[in-house]
Amino acid sequence: MGRILLITDDPARSLGLAQELSDGLACDIHDLRAADVPVGVATGIVADVLDLGTASVERLRRLLAEIRHGAPLVVLRHADNPRTRLLGISLNATNTLGAPFDADRLREALGAPRAAALAAPHDKEPVPAGAVKTAAELRGFYASVFVPDQPITPGVIDNGTQAIDLAIRDTGIRDWVRAVRQFDDATHQHCLLVAGLAAAFAAALGLGEQERHRVTKAALLHDVGKIHIPAAILNKPGRLDDTELAVMRLHPEKGYSMLVDQGFEQQMLHVVRSHHEMLDGSGYPDRLKAHEIPDLVRLITVCDIHAALIEQRPYKPPMPSESAYAILESMVGRLDPAIVSAFRPVVAAFAPQILEGA
Repeated sequence: MGRILLITDDPARSLGLAQELSDGLACDIHDLRAADVPVGVATGIVADVLDLGTASVERLRRLLAEIRHGAPLVVLRHADNPRTRLLGISLNATNTLGAPFDADRLREALGAPRAAALAAPHDKEPVPAGAVKTAAELRGFYASVFVPDQPITPGVIDNGTQAIDLAIRDTGIRDWVRAVRQFDDATHQHCLLVAGLAAAFAAALGLGEQERHRVTKAALLHDVGKIHIPAAILNKPGRLDDTELAVMRLHPEKGYSMLVDQGFEQQMLHVVRSHHEMLDGSGYPDRLKAHEIPDLVRLITVCDIHAALIEQRPYKPPMPSESAYAILESMVGRLDPAIVSAFRPVVAAFAPQILEGA
């Protein structure tokens, strides 16, 4: 694995864990409160921070921005609550682990091969050729339709929606995700993952043909505004800085402006503009709250977040589906709990044990 860097706000507390990790690995402790920045390149980083106050978290965020360089990051959760789980998301962690902290499990979480293997029970199996072919065809569709300065019409999107729905029926969501996750373009990978998850979700809900089509179509369209975001930001191999993040957050409004006069129904426009809104008003771009967010938007938001967590990127392996689902469950007050609960059977395609908690 190489050199592990253990960042802590209490070196004395973390010493025992560092010693366990040092069995066969080089493990250095860095005091989060220190003024200096650790030298050298870490091939894995562990954040063992008990104080989650604003100042401490911001100090950790700045430090990671300087030293991470794509290394796997594991955040240790000393308390199992929404705040600690959301910390992992905000830091773009490879994984989070709850207490007790087992050194062997931590080593595995730091290793990209282990993290990728956990994404599905049998991901070492080759992806079926049919799933690969279908995913490549739909990637071609997305790349040819979702381009700047080219009108996007409901009829064209309907054709793509039907193709995705058929693909999920034929290949199953697990093989669809495995095939799409091989794409190197982050936007193509993400949008087709969200569309596939939405199609599988609609089927799991027992929706009729028309409603399934509506859900999948909304998912396919949700990030259309990203075609106006610079590729350097979309495909940046690392965390976005504040300026880049501000540009990225323009995509819902840009997508809405693209489609508003193209004949799309209002519910599709709601999804494109509002899929980053949260029930507590903490989302964007309009800071909508609770009853202001339609059910279809809430559903696509769950698919969107889950897809982002399980994606394969050059700088991070995919998060295991069960871990991603635990994060959805932890977002109490921000996501619709009934929709999160209903999403459980989709996750079970990757982690059958997830149904044990149903």
